[in-house]
Amino acid sequence: MTPAARFAAAIDVLDRAADGQPAEKALTAWGRSNRYAGSKDRAAVRDHVYDVLRQKRSVAYHGGGTTGRALILGLLRSQGVDPKDFFGSGGYGPEALLPDETMNPSGVMDDPVALDLPDWLWPIWVADLGDKAVESARFLQSRAPISLRVNLRRGDVATVQTALAAEGIETQAIDAVPTALLVTQNARRVRQSQAFTQGLIDLQDVSSQQAVANLTIPAGARVLDYCAGGGGKALALADMHDATITAHDIAPERTVDIAPRADRAGVAIEVVRTQDLGSKSPFDVVFCDAPCSGSGTWRRTPEAKWSTDQGKLTNFNGLQGEVISNASRYVAGGGMLIYATCSVLRSENIDVVNAFLTSCPEWTCLSVSQRFPDATGDGFFFAVLQNAKDNL
Repeated sequence: MTPAARFAAAIDVLDRAADGQPAEKALTAWGRSNRYAGSKDRAAVRDHVYDVLRQKRSVAYHGGGTTGRALILGLLRSQGVDPKDFFGSGGYGPEALLPDETMNPSGVMDDPVALDLPDWLWPIWVADLGDKAVESARFLQSRAPISLRVNLRRGDVATVQTALAAEGIETQAIDAVPTALLVTQNARRVRQSQAFTQGLIDLQDVSSQQAVANLTIPAGARVLDYCAGGGGKALALADMHDATITAHDIAPERTVDIAPRADRAGVAIEVVRTQDLGSKSPFDVVFCDAPCSGSGTWRRTPEAKWSTDQGKLTNFNGLQGEVISNASRYVAGGGMLIYATCSVLRSENIDVVNAFLTSCPEWTCLSVSQRFPDATGDGFFFAVLQNAKDNL
């Protein structure tokens, strides 16, 4: 496919998404109906679509509309590219610009438009993030970094870097997180690399690695990953700490990948269902990565930025209160509860913790950490709470 044809394909996918189809499904449907497209073509089209979704408001402003064609037109303008290089250039690209499409917009964008946030969220964002509000929003407009966690039971960081470099994958160590590597070249080769298939590495954001690495967990402790999902935190806990790890999720189908991932990494993780947690309790440490808006990760899931509204945020807050309360029941006396989200909003983070502490005075907060999106990782919050008595 020519570069122009890739933009035309992105227009098609964006129009499907505008009709209510999730972007990933729209991309899959396009790929199935255009099997001539190679892997590089599909990757390029996907990149164009997600570049738009991350900056949907500002590129709509530059393009003069919200159709797929207007959004791609706006994307090119925002990147300083002359749309005429692709519109009307042939090669199965978009048709030539119409007269009313040739005019660049004038005026100054409002802050939430320029920074690609919903109007309802902007005052909350500014109040909650303070001097990090603008910088964090700007990071969410660009692609997320790809980071790896080195499985220390399989090898050390320097050895893994050398192995990856031999396969053309360049990485950079992150001093503050001893297990983390930032991929700087050929990120799409990671899953096919020998280092990955042999369990030397796993894909995990730096912020999650940092949260797990900073925990003080006694040797031999019994640890529960309460909202385990695909098991990223459980795997990191098993690799970094000398502890017995149990994983749980209220939706068991989310945990199906944990066993093969644990085998590849060379760690042991027991997966249990909700009805069996009582017999397995109490745990010395319960890690509770609660469902949330994902506002710290919206550059990875940009559609969520536009589909989240005040009503959904309120629903999340109610759910988070239930989750932290339920998870606390499985913590032994004197044990720790780690409440975490990948959100940067106070209502999902410290407000939930404070409400829990008010209703459960036997608990105390030992520490709180909030990370905002940056060049190396996502936004992430976690609080370490301690149980003063056995509540089982």
